[in-house]
Amino acid sequence: MDIITIIIGIVGIAAGFAIAKIIEKSNISNLIKNAKKEAASILKDANLEAENIKKDKILQAKERFIELKSEHEQVILARDKKVAEVEKRVRDKESQVSNELSKAKKVNDDFEAKTEEYNNKIEILDKKQAEVDKLHKSQLQQLEVISGLSAEEAKEQLVEGLKAEAKSKAMSHIQETIEEAKLTAQQEAKKIIINTIQRVGTEEAVENCVSVFNIESDDVKGRIIGREGRNIRALEAATGVEIIVDDTPEAIILSCFDPVRREIARLSLHKLVTDGRIHPARIEEVVAKTAKQIDDEIIEVGKRTVIDLGIHGLHPELIKVVGRMKYRSSYGQNLLQHSREVSKLCGIMAAELGLNVKLAKRAGLLHDIGKVPDTESDLPHALLGMQWAEKYGEKEEVCNAIGAHHDEIEMKSLLSPIVQVCDAISGARPGARRQVLDSYIQRLKDLEDVAYGFSGVKNAYAIQAGRELRVIVESEKVSDDNAANLSFEISQKIQTEMTYPGQVKVTVIRETRAVNIAK
Repeated sequence: MDIITIIIGIVGIAAGFAIAKIIEKSNISNLIKNAKKEAASILKDANLEAENIKKDKILQAKERFIELKSEHEQVILARDKKVAEVEKRVRDKESQVSNELSKAKKVNDDFEAKTEEYNNKIEILDKKQAEVDKLHKSQLQQLEVISGLSAEEAKEQLVEGLKAEAKSKAMSHIQETIEEAKLTAQQEAKKIIINTIQRVGTEEAVENCVSVFNIESDDVKGRIIGREGRNIRALEAATGVEIIVDDTPEAIILSCFDPVRREIARLSLHKLVTDGRIHPARIEEVVAKTAKQIDDEIIEVGKRTVIDLGIHGLHPELIKVVGRMKYRSSYGQNLLQHSREVSKLCGIMAAELGLNVKLAKRAGLLHDIGKVPDTESDLPHALLGMQWAEKYGEKEEVCNAIGAHHDEIEMKSLLSPIVQVCDAISGARPGARRQVLDSYIQRLKDLEDVAYGFSGVKNAYAIQAGRELRVIVESEKVSDDNAANLSFEISQKIQTEMTYPGQVKVTVIRETRAVNIAK
């Protein structure tokens, strides 16, 4: 039984194995069929896609071919067009060259004909010239026989005669030209001067020794005077200006020969009255600030003047000197106004004569700078001004014009006589100068200089038209007893060295101050 069971099991296993093989084979066959079908489908799709791509590529290739063909045709057409144009130009050139050749041939033929004709004429002229020379020689021989002179001798006599006649006529012509030039030069010079004077119009100088300070009410006068007159005394001592407070309504008179002092006093009074604080300490502070302000204004006036006249590159110190001219006078004529006028006159005259206008204006403006020195000098103002101009780098022509405008030195350029003439024109106008006023101011300056000659003198002011000399001394150097002696010595020196009308009162002021600072 066991063997049968084993055999049946083996047979069953074999049968199962066979069945499994059959089933597997059937499945494999189905898979192969399906795969073949799928492969056929994929191949078909691939063939279709390849056909489509092929068609597209062929179409693109055809389009590109058509484009290239069109471009090639355009290039060919353009090249053909250029070739045609070149051929046309060549044909035109050939035609032109042919015409030129025909013209050249014609001209050559004409030239040869003319040449032959000229050669024939030259031969004829040579023959005639030989005949003329022969006749001329024959005539000269006859003339030599008649005159008894050879041809060379006759020629020399003729030349000498012509020379003498020409020399005589030339001398006569030269003399006439010189006389005409002198007459014309005088007329032209007068014309230039007249035109120059006519083209410059300046107001006449107005110089005086007083300034009027207007106030709003007479109550201000009492504040300006101060208790027992201390404010007005402090103001007079600080500025050197005489303050006249009288019954004139709403006005105070400032009297001084020096316009700078008057201007400092006027501006200081204006500041004090506006501020309302009027006392000696405040007065000294305001006067010091105003003096500094006037110095700045002097520089500004100098700058505006040189700008108005178109003068450039002037040294700052010379600009300051020009500004100080505003507060100086020359024979009663305002010095800045006079110098501006001379500068304009020089510019006009230089333009008429064809000279350097800017240089002429520069020399005209600076010609009187020697009249505004910081310290007194023994040199004439022209030479002092020339030294300043040389010191501050002015050109030689300008320096010579400054130094020579009053004939102190020799004139070396054309600018010098121009400046001299224009200075005379400006000063000679009716009302331009007042000799009396200038001498009066000089007398007041000399009066102050006498006081400055003594040791210990701090300030000296000539007031009341020179009838009083107010001297302020340093308390450390001059005692009370010495102050009286100083007053006497100054009065004696004025009496012996100066000439003046009436009497001169000498007042010596000595003030002692004790100053300490709390920190």
